[in-house]
Amino acid sequence: MLETLTGFLDRTSLAPHGICLLWRPELIWTHVISDAIIALAYFTIPVALGVFVTRRRDVVFGWMFWAFALFIMACGTTHLFEIWTLWVPDYALEAAVKAVTAAASIVTAILLWVLLPKALALPSPAQLRTANAELEARVRERDAALDALREAYAERDRAEDMLRQSQKMEAIGSLTGGVAHDFNNLLGVVISNLDRIERFLPAESGAHRSLRGAMNGAERAAALVQKMLAFARRQPLQPVSVDPNRLIRDLSELLRGALGTVEAPEMVLAPHLWPVRVDANQLENALLNLSVNARDAMPGGGQAVIRTRNVPAAEAAGIAGLRALDHVAISVEDSGAGMSAEVLARAFEPFFTTKAVGEGTGLGLSQVFGFAKQSDGHAEIISQPEHGTTVRLYLPRERTELSSVKPGGEAARISPAPRLGFA
Repeated sequence: MLETLTGFLDRTSLAPHGICLLWRPELIWTHVISDAIIALAYFTIPVALGVFVTRRRDVVFGWMFWAFALFIMACGTTHLFEIWTLWVPDYALEAAVKAVTAAASIVTAILLWVLLPKALALPSPAQLRTANAELEARVRERDAALDALREAYAERDRAEDMLRQSQKMEAIGSLTGGVAHDFNNLLGVVISNLDRIERFLPAESGAHRSLRGAMNGAERAAALVQKMLAFARRQPLQPVSVDPNRLIRDLSELLRGALGTVEAPEMVLAPHLWPVRVDANQLENALLNLSVNARDAMPGGGQAVIRTRNVPAAEAAGIAGLRALDHVAISVEDSGAGMSAEVLARAFEPFFTTKAVGEGTGLGLSQVFGFAKQSDGHAEIISQPEHGTTVRLYLPRERTELSSVKPGGEAARISPAPRLGFA
């Protein structure tokens, strides 16, 4: 075995490859330079493959890159021996290197053919772009579904809050109405007896002054009870056909006095405003109450604006608390400090007030709310801190129906009776 290996490596009987080229310089150096450049490229490519596979560990079939690197490096070594054997006849060592290269090449080729079906199964860049686009579309659909779900949850929460607020107002209204009704009966007894005592009391009696003070207190209590009944929607109303614009113009001087300003408030009154069927006196009281609240919200002065406009049935259908009917909206706006969310949530509650003790009963807004509801309408407050407050009354448009045809073919229109009671 040793003799065979020694004989294989023996080069004494061999001549270098340069003799075959007759040592012609142009041939020798062409081979040297070409093989050197090829060898350099062969040694550089495996290094680049190794760096790529090392840094990109996510690349599939990375072991195939190492197989290629080994094969290419063996090829580069054979080219170095091509240069070496030009002068030194180490053909045995060159043959060994070529054998290693052959083995590496056949292994690499087999592995490549085994890997080929799996490589072909990999998605192409176009398929990846298509899949990525589909994934992005599904992500957008999911995000849209999540946004819709969040909006649905938010809408449900708002509906639940409105329901709780409505139930709370109904409960407070029932309690307030019951207490006010009983208290009103008691005040009736007190006032009637005080009046009887005053009639039978001698004119020279010194008790007249005390009796008059008691009568004034009872009358103020009766007025307070009327406000409570207004919130509870139990006050008697006398609805008539009212032109809101005309009523507001006729009330301008009183509104100016309620606002405490030199000039009347700014009025933005819509032309061709629909008539409403309400109690005119109660509407005046509601506007005066709102004007007083606007004045108190602007202690440093400011501009109050009264607006009117028609609200068609289609728009009313999208406003919480309104039926899909034509309405007239009357707004009283101030440029005051506005309300916080906590105050806004309780603004219509009776006896709730942010004023100091003795400066207000907390029944002004609740009376407005009760009047609107009893008139088959609605009231809402829009306010933000430092952005003023707007209180808006929605009153249903007066509806006339064709009831009959008079002799001669003339149509007669009648107004339906107002729907009173509890909303």
